[in-house]
Amino acid sequence: MSDTPVSEDGLKRLIIDSLNLEGVSPEMIDSEQPLFGDGLGLDSVDALELVVAMEKRFGIKIRSDEIEPGAFASVAALSRFVAGRMAEAEAETEAATA
Repeated sequence: MSDTPVSEDGLKRLIIDSLNLEGVSPEMIDSEQPLFGDGLGLDSVDALELVVAMEKRFGIKIRSDEIEPGAFASVAALSRFVAGRMAEAEAETEAATA
C-alpha cells in the first residue's frame, strides 16, 4: 500500500493527468464542484480510468460494489472515499499480520 496522503489538490492533479484534461489546472476545479454532468463533465469511461489511476497511485483496490453513492460526486467526496479505502486496507493488512 502507498503512504501517499490523499489531498484534494493531489486528486485534482491525478484527475487532470490521468484523464488528459488539457487546459485544466487544479485551481480551476472547485473541491465541491460536481465531477460529472454539468460540473467538470466527466463520464462513465472517465470514472473507470480514474479508478485505475487511484488504485495505482494509492495502492488500493476499488470494486464497483464497494463504491458508495456520491463517492465520486466531487473532489472532496472522492478524497474522503479514498482515505476511507486506504484506512480499510491498512486495517486489513494489520489484522492479517496479527
